[in-house]
Amino acid sequence: MTALVIDAQQTQTRGGSAAGVRVRVPLLARGPRPRVGLGVLLAATAALYLWNLSASGWANAFYSAAAQAGASNWTAMLFGSSDAANAITVDKTPAALWVIDLSVRLFGLNPWSVLVPQALEGVGAVALLYAAVRRVSGDGAALLAGAVFALTPVAALIFRFNNPDALLVLLLVAAAYCAQRACEKDSGRWWLIAAGILVGFGFLAKMLQAFLVLPGFAAAYLVAGHRRMRRRVVDLLAAAAALVVSGGWYLLMVELWPADARPYIGGSQHDSIVELALGYNGLGRLTGNEPGGLGNLNFDVGWGRLFGSGMGLGIAWLLPAAVICLAAGFVITRRAPRTDPGRAALILWGGWLAVTAVVFSFANGIVHPYYTVALAPAIGASIGIGATLLWRKRSDIRAATALSGAVLVTVVLAAVLLSRDSEWMPWLRATVAVGGVGAAALLLVAGRLPRPVAGSVAALAVAGCLAAPAVYSVATAAAGHSGAIPSVGPARHGFGGFTGPGGLLDSPAPQPALAATLSADAHDYTWVAAVVGSNNAAGYQLASGAPIMAVGGFNGTDPTPTLEEFQRYVADRQIHYFIRGKMMIGHWGGATTGSREPTDIAEWVEAHYTPQTVDHVIIYDLTQPPRNS
Repeated sequence: MTALVIDAQQTQTRGGSAAGVRVRVPLLARGPRPRVGLGVLLAATAALYLWNLSASGWANAFYSAAAQAGASNWTAMLFGSSDAANAITVDKTPAALWVIDLSVRLFGLNPWSVLVPQALEGVGAVALLYAAVRRVSGDGAALLAGAVFALTPVAALIFRFNNPDALLVLLLVAAAYCAQRACEKDSGRWWLIAAGILVGFGFLAKMLQAFLVLPGFAAAYLVAGHRRMRRRVVDLLAAAAALVVSGGWYLLMVELWPADARPYIGGSQHDSIVELALGYNGLGRLTGNEPGGLGNLNFDVGWGRLFGSGMGLGIAWLLPAAVICLAAGFVITRRAPRTDPGRAALILWGGWLAVTAVVFSFANGIVHPYYTVALAPAIGASIGIGATLLWRKRSDIRAATALSGAVLVTVVLAAVLLSRDSEWMPWLRATVAVGGVGAAALLLVAGRLPRPVAGSVAALAVAGCLAAPAVYSVATAAAGHSGAIPSVGPARHGFGGFTGPGGLLDSPAPQPALAATLSADAHDYTWVAAVVGSNNAAGYQLASGAPIMAVGGFNGTDPTPTLEEFQRYVADRQIHYFIRGKMMIGHWGGATTGSREPTDIAEWVEAHYTPQTVDHVIIYDLTQPPRNS
């Protein structure tokens, strides 16, 4: 892996450098070419993430329905309710929904207004990564880092999807940029405080996952910050306070808000957002002890998980190269001054990569493959910075061997990953292997080649390493993805990796007669229908345009409403229909843990009301006199 346009033989010097070697930026960096390169990078990223975006329809209908609710009701927007009548929230803090809600308020409810914010968040994240890497390694390294990030297949998936991971990654990359700036000479303490604030808002997007970057940030500032150690510790405490305030205000507000004046907190068993943050979306993801959850469905805990059938095709392509580049970067900078900016960046991004990779590999709770998008920025930065350091020392056989080894491992891994679908573009494996092996061999002698020839070798190496993930990213972008658990690859791959219903935890798409039945007289009821599970409710709500009560929340395991409460709603004629939706995993309640209230409600309805079938779906009119009353 090499940097394309960084050349140690140019004469423009930028700041201090690693290991006593001055970091030299091409003279062209003072002209328009870097701006052109950045423009091309961002334009290509935008095209990849925005092209044919509506092919996924509502994508994750669970969040699309919540956006529909939030765009029509301010209380629903504030709490992240699944429906505009505020029965229950989604099982996350709602920062990512706030962005989508505003888009829907401005442009109306449609797939583009729901999905475009995520695509723009992806473009912004690539731009921020470019800016961070450029400060320590120059424009070529920044372009390489941005390209690696943008062309990671799981990034092409998530930045075209409406899960909260897109906003989380944008906020964390912005926080990393601020933390990196805080390590620089003469920087103000506000950079570190800004990093804390951004991580705090990342917490409001996806709770405790946002904190996985903190060890790397803290280590980089403690090791490489320019201030005295006592001041560095004080600065970190101030940043921690900023994080607590920026993330904690929302938890405090929700906990103090009267429970009868807000929706039930989905994902918790006791209507508590603190329980949600620390349990279901917190430590439970590590231990597997998640009351109301479905448990770990991967059954692949260990180092091999990131390369396995679930996560490998999304993130593994350049992971070994990133590790090699990181290790080589630390070796090259071992004698650099304590405050060397290149080593500070390696600590920051390497810490992000290591902690996140370990947690994702060994977590025993719910961990889905698309979570690995959080690794993509760190992989890009590690390769951009480390490969540039190696390229500058390519005359040293040890550096040349490391570069060659990184390329060789990458193309071999690409061939292995591509072989998991032997019928899909079989020629790509051979092309990548031949070109990559040739580039790896030439890199061993790159230091003795004329500069134009060495540049061509570098271009071949980069192309060989990026070809497979780039093509797979395009295939991912070309496919429509639906359901709560999307996956990368062509349309026929994985759960939800195709247009239309049928993916894992997907939502129903009711036919016109059923949608019309639900919509009729909708204004006469608080909820036009109730159904077990939020994914079931989302499909009917998007089709009818009216609130649907999600009994039991996302998994159908939350204890809301209770049977007594549901019976009271029925008696008060607040609910028109009950829909017998698709069963979740396990039983009516959705899992073997959590509340039985949803099961009891479904059984009570079936025992007391007459079923009718509309468009092959069984519904119960709760406004009719019950049987056996």
